[in-house]
This record gives sequence, C-alpha cells and structure tokens, in this order.
Amino acid sequence: MSEFANTSAESRSPAMVPGGEHKPEPGIGLCLSGGGYRAMLFHAGVIWRLNELGILHELKRISSVSGGSLTAAMLGLHWRSLRWLQVEGRTVASDLTEQVIEPIQRLARHTVDGWSVGGGAVLPGVSISELVERAYRKHLFGEATLQDLPADGEGPRFVINATNVQSGVLWRFSRKFMADYRVGMVANPDVSLALAVTASSAFPPVLSPARMELPPGLVQKSPGATEDLHEEPYTTDIYLTDGGVYDNLGLETVWKRYETVLVSDGGGQMAPEAQPHSDWARHALRVNGIIDNQVRSLRKRQVVDSLVAGDRKGAYWRTRGDIRDYPAPKTLPCPIERTTELAELDTRLKAMDRVTQERLINWGYALSDAAVRGWVNKNLPPPDGFPFPASKV
Repeated sequence: MSEFANTSAESRSPAMVPGGEHKPEPGIGLCLSGGGYRAMLFHAGVIWRLNELGILHELKRISSVSGGSLTAAMLGLHWRSLRWLQVEGRTVASDLTEQVIEPIQRLARHTVDGWSVGGGAVLPGVSISELVERAYRKHLFGEATLQDLPADGEGPRFVINATNVQSGVLWRFSRKFMADYRVGMVANPDVSLALAVTASSAFPPVLSPARMELPPGLVQKSPGATEDLHEEPYTTDIYLTDGGVYDNLGLETVWKRYETVLVSDGGGQMAPEAQPHSDWARHALRVNGIIDNQVRSLRKRQVVDSLVAGDRKGAYWRTRGDIRDYPAPKTLPCPIERTTELAELDTRLKAMDRVTQERLINWGYALSDAAVRGWVNKNLPPPDGFPFPASKV
C-alpha cells in the first residue's frame, strides 16, 4: 500500500486515538499555522531559534497553512542551498537569515491583499487569487515549482495545505504528490510554488477561491485507496481556499505520523463585537472569524490535552501566550502587554513597518525557545538575546 493510501485512510477521522490502529513513527514534525503577515513573521522567528538549537535540521516534516505556508515554502525553496555547519555538536544553517528571513521581511513591506482585491475588481479577466499569485512570484518564489522543494532524504517533507471547496477536505501540496483523499493524487507535480501558497492563503471570502485547472487523466486513483469523487470536474477544475478553513494549525499531516509534534500558532483571537455589521461582506468576515476561532480552539485542545496526558511528545505555543507560563529557565524578557499588542495585529497581507516586523520575529524566537526548552529538551542552552535587540518585543 502506498504512503498516500495509508494517509488517506487516516484522514477520515479527525484525530488519531492513542493506542489506535496507526501508531506514530519516531521523528519531529513542525506545524505552522495561518495568520497573515503576523503569522509569517512570527514563524520566521520560530525557525530562526529552532535552527540555532539544531532542531530545524532534524525535522522530518513541516506542515503549513496560510501565512505559515509563506514561511515554510521559502524555507523549503532554499533548503538545499543553505550552508549547513556543525556548531557545538548541532547542525545549523549559517545563512538562514540571508536566504530565508530577509526575503520574508522584504515581502512584508508590501501590501498584497488590498492591492489584489482592488485589481481583481477592475481588471477584466483577472481574478484576485491570480494577482496574489503574481505578487508571490515577484517577491518570493519566481518560477519555482513543488519540484524545487527537497526530496525525501534531502530534508524534511514540506506539506502546504489548502482546503478543497468541492470535496470539503484538505488538498495537500508536496514535492512527492499533491492529493485529496476523496479526489485522487498527482505524483511529482510541477505546480508552481506560488500557486500552492496562494491556494493555502486564499482567505475567504475576499482572497478565495484559488482555481487550479488540470488536464484530464492527470489526477490518478492511489493504490489501495477509495476516492469517491474521482471524476470530472473534481479532477480537472479544482477550487481551493485557505488551508486554515479545514485545519488552521496545519496539524493533521504531522499529528498522524510523528511522535514529536511542535505546533507554532500565529493565529489571532477574535474580540467581542457588541454591534456586528449586517452588510454581507463584513458580516461574512465576522462569521468566518467565529468558525476559525472554534476550529482553532478544538485543534489546540487536542494538542494540549495529548501533551499533558503524555500521549504525545512536543510543544505548543501561540502569539497570545505568556512566556511566564513556560517552564524554561532564563527566558527572554517579553512583557505580556507588549506581546498582546502583536497578537492583536490584523490578519492581513498588509505592509508592516520594520520595527513591527522585528518585534514579531523576536516574539516567535523567544516563545518557541521557551516552549522547546521547557517541554521538549531541558538541556538545550538559553539564547544570548533577541535577533533584533533594538526592537525587543
């Protein structure tokens, strides 16, 4: 039975039950949530610190949705060209900042969502998602495809998750295959990396859907699996939306496979609204926020309860967390009133000033450090300071 067939069968249940049929295998997986530029930059700080700790090089899988997919895809695109060195017994990338972090910061200087919505409204024959894809090509990915991600054995498997609007389940993009367990799979897809990330970050209703047209016969049934929607137009005219609609932590593809799960939650938290708008656009955004908040809460509970019970190893951290709640010694100073400001930034692809960018990166760096040293490996060394000392958090 193929790996995808096995994954397809697992995907029919929302979570793996401890002691159930599918036992997780040794290895560490990293999940990067959605949350626009806020999440993208927060996760940039996370991979910065995981690299210093030697954990980044040891990852078996990186699963992402929405804003997290911007960070993950940029890391995946440059993985094989990074300079990996031995530093105090750990394998670290010496040029991660230049190859991955700085391009992400350059993207964050540009507003993508507002410009794309405006252009999609006035330009004939061009959709909003196509304009988002153009921006991602220009600023990050160029003409790279999924085949430019590392192959198995060259690094972790990068899985970029979108939600299939037609089938109602995840559509997974990776170098080895792209697939929907109800529709089928495409082996070794040459889909552009920009399109995959566009689909993963197609936040509804304004940036959604991203449409993918495939030639007849390209999507195949996988050996040993039963795809009940393996027919046109499901296999040829595919409508995708933000991966966070189905799994806003990017959790599923890691949770069902690996013993140790690291979850970086860069999502926001919806505030109460005494007089919600009743026009369709703003009301739809509010309702979508409620759905996202509920799904995120359920996924978070699944992770945290399993970690506390000892059913799974790993750590969970989120932008709205308090670093004082993490049991690591010598954590970096992160006042809750300052980090709450960062957590409450809008979930947008909207230009950010340099200081806000650096504060978000610092916050992801500091909080992931506290979580990993507190819950995963207490013997790891504390950090010397923030990546951007002048900005702090």
